[in-house]
Amino acid sequence: MKLKNPFRTSPVPANTREILALERTRLANERTLLAYIRSSLYLLIGGIAVLQLKDFSTLHSVGYLALISCVIFLAIGISRFLLLKRKLFKWKKILGEELLEESLNEKEHPKEISKE
Repeated sequence: MKLKNPFRTSPVPANTREILALERTRLANERTLLAYIRSSLYLLIGGIAVLQLKDFSTLHSVGYLALISCVIFLAIGISRFLLLKRKLFKWKKILGEELLEESLNEKEHPKEISKE
């Protein structure tokens, strides 16, 4: 039985930085969507609170404006999220094809280690 060296790592693909950058961008995209949702909820709560004020009927237009902007914020956030998600999928697909080509090239032409 052959023991593995725990300190030896597997070879890292050449475009690891690009892959990690895509992952960071994907996570940032999710955080941005959550920020849009949070802002939309704040506008919804604020709009409902202003509409509940009976003594200030002149501010009802502000409440309706907050409710409308809540829906607009949510729509913009979801559309931007989906747009960037599609772009990231295309970029990831391109990088995946490059990784496949690299691994095929390495199998066809393995690097020879010179013994000195």
